Amino acid sequence: MAGFQFAHMQNFSRKGDKGGRTVSFVLAEARRDPAASLHVSSPRPPDVVWGCSVEDLEREHDDRVAVARKTIAGGKTRSVGKEQHTLRTIVVSHPYTVEEVEADPQKRQEVERWEALNVAWARQELGDDLRTVVRHTDERQWHLHIYGLPGDPEMRASASHPGQVARAAVLAAASVEGEDEKALRQRSDRAYKTAMRDWQDRYFLAVGMPAGLTRLGPAKRRLSRAEWHQERHQAQALKAAQEEAAALKVKADAFARQVAEKAASIRADAVRRADAAKAAEKQALKREEAARRAISQAERDTRAARRLRGLGGAIRALWDGLRKSLIVARVREELRPTIERWRQAEASARAAAAAEAERRAKAEKRLSALSVSAAELGAQRDELRARLALYEPAAVIAPVPARPQP
Repeated sequence: MAGFQFAHMQNFSRKGDKGGRTVSFVLAEARRDPAASLHVSSPRPPDVVWGCSVEDLEREHDDRVAVARKTIAGGKTRSVGKEQHTLRTIVVSHPYTVEEVEADPQKRQEVERWEALNVAWARQELGDDLRTVVRHTDERQWHLHIYGLPGDPEMRASASHPGQVARAAVLAAASVEGEDEKALRQRSDRAYKTAMRDWQDRYFLAVGMPAGLTRLGPAKRRLSRAEWHQERHQAQALKAAQEEAAALKVKADAFARQVAEKAASIRADAVRRADAAKAAEKQALKREEAARRAISQAERDTRAARRLRGLGGAIRALWDGLRKSLIVARVREELRPTIERWRQAEASARAAAAAEAERRAKAEKRLSALSVSAAELGAQRDELRARLALYEPAAVIAPVPARPQP
């Protein structure tokens, strides 16, 4: 058996098969109950590789069978019969013996890889029906038992057995012209074998080939010893190539993730910089508008100061005329408070005019600096657009129309 693996699927009922094996007996054998383990010289409890214990599996099976109902004629229901298959079982065996695996760390590593492939395949093959995968190490060959419970309310394990489904399809179809019952049975048996052969092929592609095992043994195909060893070497080489390809794929995926993360980081940084540029540009526009308002206010203040200066000249002329008047003393005395207030207003107007002139000069200087800053921000924005375009053809930043320089 060295070099190739074995896989067998069989469903069981409470009534039992031709060998008298019922669901209860099969699970007792899996548990290594003494009465069901007479074929094993030194029974040992099974190792759970995946899923629940055998005891939990049996309890769930019995509970579900107790409430399962089968639809019969007239839409009525009844309990499922004892002859109905309610337990799905698959046995898979590795070419290494238990003694070889326990003595050789390299072979143990190989069977651990093989077991992981079997669990992954069983989860895909049985889906939600899968309950447990156990290992027996008290027999000669290293092997696993895979158990599942049908998911439908009627607990029909045969509904998912490839061979039984193919056979039932032939028997349910119309007979070929001139075909008797014996010929129909033979044709249904051929359909069963074909379906199971296809199932074995799928199992080999999913488990055997990645594990470096062959599909069939040498005796089955009458290969010479040299041909058999050559095929084993080819299977091992294929396994190594698959492992190398898997390792390269892991590296490629990791590199792709790093590139994607770096690109995402660059895009996020570009977006942040673009947002900062937009905010700075908006702030510059606000400052520019504030400067414009300040300049406008300064101009209004200057015009007001000029009007006040004109008023001051008129006041001085009036005052000089009054001094020459015969009643200058009296008028001066009466108008002194008013004239004093006018003089103070003139002085304030002169000071305000000077301050506004200085503020206007400063505002024009700030406006010039803000215009230069806005031009620099525009250049940085264009550079960010160019960098971002290397990673995303579509523009991330909507173009902002340039404002005319003041």
